[in-house]
Amino acid sequence: MAAFDIDDIVQSLQTVRQQWREVQKRSLEPGGRELPAREALANIVETLKGVLFPMRLGPHDLRQESENFYVGHALDSALHGLFAQAQLELQYRDRHLSRDDENIATRAGVAVRAFAARLPEIRTLLDSDVLAAYHGDPAAGSVDEVLLCYPGVLAMIHHRLAHELYKLDLRLLARIVAELAHGETGIDIHPGARIGKGFFIDHGTGVVIGETTIIGDHVRVYQAVTLGAKRFPSNAEGHLEKGLARHPIVEDEVVIYAGATILGRVTLGRGAVIGGNVWLTHDVAPGANVTQAISRNEGVQLRVAATVS
Repeated sequence: MAAFDIDDIVQSLQTVRQQWREVQKRSLEPGGRELPAREALANIVETLKGVLFPMRLGPHDLRQESENFYVGHALDSALHGLFAQAQLELQYRDRHLSRDDENIATRAGVAVRAFAARLPEIRTLLDSDVLAAYHGDPAAGSVDEVLLCYPGVLAMIHHRLAHELYKLDLRLLARIVAELAHGETGIDIHPGARIGKGFFIDHGTGVVIGETTIIGDHVRVYQAVTLGAKRFPSNAEGHLEKGLARHPIVEDEVVIYAGATILGRVTLGRGAVIGGNVWLTHDVAPGANVTQAISRNEGVQLRVAATVS
């Protein structure tokens, strides 16, 4: 049987971890986990899906007469789990500040109660997304098929939950929830993106929606669409500046076909149609049909595709 130098490797890994923690100013005291856990968030989100859609995404043997009992029990479990993860995020963020645990618990409780209060409105928004997918896809046989099978709808369930956490300044939790959907669907929606009702992502693989994107009502996008940033300004230390408005604004009833790339703080006017594989870095008028993009980069015009009407 082969022998391995396990003890030496364990000691070397401990040394590497120690060096990292010292550089990152992490606590070197014995104790439990400092960061929220992806596994815990995954379980919480799965439970919340059942809370939002109990007869479709809840337990397979659930009966309608027991629906409220299940929702109440599952919601209580999910919120207590979320409260624990919220405390971990706040403790992690405050690790260099002199704040006490009681204050962290109070802040976590306020945030989770506010999140819970938003769940009925989240369900209403998701209903509009499900209807948009059903009415927007001739291959959809029913709203139940859309809810159970469409990756764009799964991504939006995660996004609607993650966006509320983001607004409550639980941004690490929000990002984990978003990345769980990204890993499963290939759809990458930053939790900071503001998305109106009736949003439909058809097929979905490769869609990227940046943090400061604003999307209106009844917008439809197809696979491999990017709503991204054009430039990344740096601060005096050479680090990228955070939080700048750098992603597109998409007004109501816009359609963006597969492979289109829209970059920068540009506005796509209401009812515009953006053709497939277009590269776009300028505003589009309401109702325009774009099959050619003109990009200006340091005064140089680049032409791609056919015409702008």
